[in-house]
Amino acid sequence: MGPINDTHISAFLLLGFSEDPESQPIIFDLFLSMYLTTVLGNMFIILAITSDSHLHTPMYFFIGNLSFLDICFTSTTIPKMLLNIQMQSKVITYGGCITQMYFFVLFAALEDFLLTVMAYDRFVAICHPLHYTVIMNPQLCGLLVLLCWIFSALHSLLESLLVLRLSFCTDVEIPQFFCELNQVVLLACSDTFVNDIVIIFTAVLLGGGPVAGIIWSYSKIVSSIRVISSTQGKYKAFSTCVSHLSVVSLFYFTSIGVYINSIVMHNAHSGTIASVLYTVVTPMLNPFIYSLRNKDIKEALRRLFRRELIKTLLS
Repeated sequence: MGPINDTHISAFLLLGFSEDPESQPIIFDLFLSMYLTTVLGNMFIILAITSDSHLHTPMYFFIGNLSFLDICFTSTTIPKMLLNIQMQSKVITYGGCITQMYFFVLFAALEDFLLTVMAYDRFVAICHPLHYTVIMNPQLCGLLVLLCWIFSALHSLLESLLVLRLSFCTDVEIPQFFCELNQVVLLACSDTFVNDIVIIFTAVLLGGGPVAGIIWSYSKIVSSIRVISSTQGKYKAFSTCVSHLSVVSLFYFTSIGVYINSIVMHNAHSGTIASVLYTVVTPMLNPFIYSLRNKDIKEALRRLFRRELIKTLLS
């Protein structure tokens, strides 16, 4: 018997990682620890930046926004997965699935745009150091972040509205631990031609555009660094870009890996594991990359902990 068409379907099933009941506690503990590490790590970065006046600069303004974004990005998927494991359920309501999908696409696109803005910030800092504070003024920084939010929200809204027009069958098993856009569209019984075209077009536009911007920025940065005569000057200039380059590489390589995996591999389990890399692992590692590679943030964190320790001892 074939799948039955049902436009007014009420829920989807998130298959997750394993059907084995014995592995569920291990998966729960693993993802809970990764989620708490992500939230706490990024919260410490935000607190360090906001509490230290030395870090009230454009670069750290963007890093603070990236940390906030990573918390939101992970919180879109992991809490629901942990709740389902705890409740021994795989169900997510239709409305909950669309909402989760909207915010997931929103934060993924937002991180894409924000990393590009951060590359532009490094370009201005290294290629136009004398005009850096004039060009990257608070108004421009705020406007750039606002534009990232607007474009990301519009893109996510478009994708979500296109999914709402689809009708679904009673076979509603999603081979993921969250409502991933492509997987939801694949479940539709109605024609998905428009959805497929929009997904491909936006993937090329939102993937190619920011990547081109990052490559252009760093080509100019490399050209400027090569002109610097002293080795120490070259090292100092490039060291300000290492953390950003590491985060960019981690984000894009894992995203591209997931995309290639979805095309080449037809194994649902391997696709789920690959998705973990950019939905959970990348946001978890970002705070460590910025804190371990950045002396200013390490010093700010030390001062923050020292202040809190003194307050605790005096209270």
